[in-house]
This record gives sequence, C-alpha cells and structure tokens, in this order.
Amino acid sequence: MSFQQFIRSIIAFFQSIILFFSGLFAPAAGKPSDPVIIPAPENPQVLSLDDFSLVWSDEFDGNTLDASKWTGFRCGGETSVVRQGGWWHTDFATVKDGNLRIAAKYYKNGYKGGKAGWYSCGLCTTGLFEQTYGYFEVRCILPKGTGMWSAFWMLPQDFSNTVGNGGTDGAELDVFESPNYHYRLSDNVNVVTTNIHIDGYGKEEQSKCVATPFLEANDPYETFNTYGVEWNENEYIFYINGVETGRSDFGGTSRVPEYLLLTTEIGGSKGVAGASWAGDAISSDAQPTDLIVDYVRAYQYNVLPG
Repeated sequence: MSFQQFIRSIIAFFQSIILFFSGLFAPAAGKPSDPVIIPAPENPQVLSLDDFSLVWSDEFDGNTLDASKWTGFRCGGETSVVRQGGWWHTDFATVKDGNLRIAAKYYKNGYKGGKAGWYSCGLCTTGLFEQTYGYFEVRCILPKGTGMWSAFWMLPQDFSNTVGNGGTDGAELDVFESPNYHYRLSDNVNVVTTNIHIDGYGKEEQSKCVATPFLEANDPYETFNTYGVEWNENEYIFYINGVETGRSDFGGTSRVPEYLLLTTEIGGSKGVAGASWAGDAISSDAQPTDLIVDYVRAYQYNVLPG
C-alpha cells in the first residue's frame, strides 16, 4: 500500500464515523465541514461528445471579460458587496493570455466601499445564457489557499423559492467545489467535492454529496483539469477529465433552465474571514493563487436520452 493510499484509507475511516454520528444528531441540510470520501464507480462511464452539439462557450480570448456572456453574481457596479467571509467586486475577474483569472486579495483599508478584508469575485450567466439539459464543462486550475474555495456550479432563477417539489423545479448543481487545499498541505491528498442542493436555502433545504474524487495524476492546483456534468431527465452524471466520478437523481432532476457560475469565496461571515469547511480562517498575509479558467462550454444533446 502506498503512502497516499494509506492516508486515504485513514481519512475515509474517520470520516465514515463522523458521517454516522452527524446523521444521528445533525440536520441533513447544509454542507459538510469535511468531505466524506465516496469511492469512484467501479465501471465509470467515459464521456462521448459525439452525443452533443456545442451551443455556447467562452474561450476567454482577448483582454476583457465578455459582458455579453458574464455578469457579476450578486455583485456589480462600483461598490464591493459582502459574500461569506469576504467581499466581492467584479474588478477581481480579469482576462489575459487566453485565460480568465479570479483573484483573491487582502485589502487592509478595504476596496471600493468595502471594509478591511479579503476580496474576490463571482461571475454568472444569468439573463445571458440558461439551458435545460445537456453537458456543461469548465477547464481550470484551482487556487491554492486554505480557508477559501472556488467552484463551477449551476442555478435556476429564484432558487430560494423552489421549495416543495424536490429538485424538479431547480437544483443547485455543484460540478466541483475546492475547499480541501488543507488536505494537500497536511497529507498530500488532492480531492474536490461535488454536491446537489434542492428546496431552496431555508429550513427545507436538502443536500447530497455525490462525489469526492481524488486527483492523483493531475495536480488540480498546478495543472488544468476538466470538470463537467451531464444533465438529462433521468439523472446527473459528473465527470473529471471525461471520466465519470458519480451520478445521482437526487430529488428528481431539474426540469427548468439553469445558468452557470464561476466563483471564489472566503470562509467566514459578514465579510470577516473565519474557520469553515475550507479549514482555518485565511490569514491577512496569505498569498493564494488565482482560479485560472481556460474555457467554459455548454452542449445540447443531439437526441435527449429517453
């Protein structure tokens, strides 16, 4: 057994214990503080793009963000807004040398109306591109930084009010989230997480972790990987580098159009960094790297699966 395999088995053992007791005493809704290791399928499906047609993409050519494709997610204009343990402003999303870069930076005197703290950005395609069913993919390098995470995800309009019908009237689809950089530092283990949320963000919210795949061959903090989801009437199938990592029909699959999001967030609350599922609070003198995105692409089925 290799050292990484040994570490993986130890993490999986203790997290299975945590999962058991949290299931007894904690509500199902909400994100876990630590990933529960879910093994990859024994016979994973390999993606075939022959089944799809490309209908929307951003290759991030040029030197400016394409405003016909992206807008700020809950941020915009000239004023910074609070998001979790940091602040968001669209200035922190830039395009250069064929890549989108979403930065995370600390400002001791604040930035454009915000207080002292960490600043980053969230982008989305709401009102610009939304689609029901298909395959959606990002190619990116994840940012290095404990206490923060990036994500590629999808949402329907007005998700907070999608209560009572499971996931059929819309679901939050987290194609990947990267809150686990602290495992890389402590155990040299690279793992991301894939989750589904349904029934809004209130007390009725339900969540399911579909996959927590390891990336042993391609270091996600140093090299590009692709993260995608295939979505149809029957299920969601999640992929990394074109190989299935997990699938689910949790709550019934969404039947409504959803838009795309790219975000980098800081753990904490009310604009103040704090401990979170991404580990200890990020310190003001930390120097995290950017989320670097090569492309985002959306495909439609040539024939929708029956």
